[in-house]
Amino acid sequence: MKITRIFSVAVIMVAALAFTSCNNKKFHINGNITEAKDSMLYLENISLNGPEKIDSVKLGEDGSFAFEENAMDSVSPEFYRLRIANQTINLSIDSTETILVKAAYPTMAYKYEVEGSENCSTIKELSLKQMNLQATINSITKNPNMGVDSMNVAIAQAINSYKQDIKTQYIFKAPMKASSYYALFQTIQIGGTNSLLFNPRNNKDDIKVFAAVATSWDTYYPNAERGKNLHNIAIQGMKDVRIMENQMAERQIDASKVSVNGCINLSLTDNKGVVRNLTDLKGKVVLLDFHLFANRESTKRIMMLRDLYNKYHAAGLEIYQVSVDPDEHFWKTSTAGIPWICVRDEDGVQGQSLASYNVQSIPTFFLIDRNNTLQARDAQIKDIDAAIKSLL
Repeated sequence: MKITRIFSVAVIMVAALAFTSCNNKKFHINGNITEAKDSMLYLENISLNGPEKIDSVKLGEDGSFAFEENAMDSVSPEFYRLRIANQTINLSIDSTETILVKAAYPTMAYKYEVEGSENCSTIKELSLKQMNLQATINSITKNPNMGVDSMNVAIAQAINSYKQDIKTQYIFKAPMKASSYYALFQTIQIGGTNSLLFNPRNNKDDIKVFAAVATSWDTYYPNAERGKNLHNIAIQGMKDVRIMENQMAERQIDASKVSVNGCINLSLTDNKGVVRNLTDLKGKVVLLDFHLFANRESTKRIMMLRDLYNKYHAAGLEIYQVSVDPDEHFWKTSTAGIPWICVRDEDGVQGQSLASYNVQSIPTFFLIDRNNTLQARDAQIKDIDAAIKSLL
């Protein structure tokens, strides 16, 4: 009996020591960030809820730092970043790794060296590629010789080329890696708005990419919270796509037959907080305009519309302008002095209003006659003045 009790106690003690040992696993991030004397260097965990501060240090003359932290209680790799002000270096940690980072401020985000982790090296490659893509897009949007349509096409081509490279050369080659997970959540900024490059909300091909990584993480990191989150994202995306496809199948407008289709009602809130129905404008000729005020060509287009409004409003022209701007305050400020009806689809370019009218690019406009009958869209109109006069 005594032997049994002693054995039991011994087992409990060994188990307790093992548990303590598991929870005392450490990882280390060491290195130097020069040209940053007296700056605060933060170590942050990029959790599913966003960045969370883990530790910090005030850098000295040589910029040396050494973080020793408890490994997260996670079966999958975790993500961290080093940050000074708005300059960041993204890292992934697999349990007890030791990572060495060398950089100089303020170029640390794109000029840094990292050793000790293949995933961290690949994340660096991906970060630099994303920065190059952003630079390309910025160059396109600032080109004064490029029209809006050409600009949109060039941006789409650059993004599609980037995504194809990332999918084939990184994600599909090794979907189980932390770097592949990181690639899924890269963003790009266009018109002051940050968007995911891989859109899991309504892009069928992108949803498949999320699903591929989720399935791989199920195998390599069973029960990992990040893997479960990927599955939830992919499943919700599939549901959204099915709903959208069904709605578009029911309501899609054939551009070649647009002149014989009736007007689909839109019921949206204007910049004064009033719900405005498109079909309430029966008896007027309506220019239905889909617009993005954050677009660099917006001012030019608004001036064109103002000229038309001033010419023909008294004769019966009304403009019903649908904004897809993501920032409501910016939209209200931009439309404060506009005399026509300005409404906003809060779901932006993914909103039902665009799907209802099969809008493929912004800006786009339609002409609706006094009987609420859709007569033509911009691609069919050579002379907007003449087209409006014929309906008045």
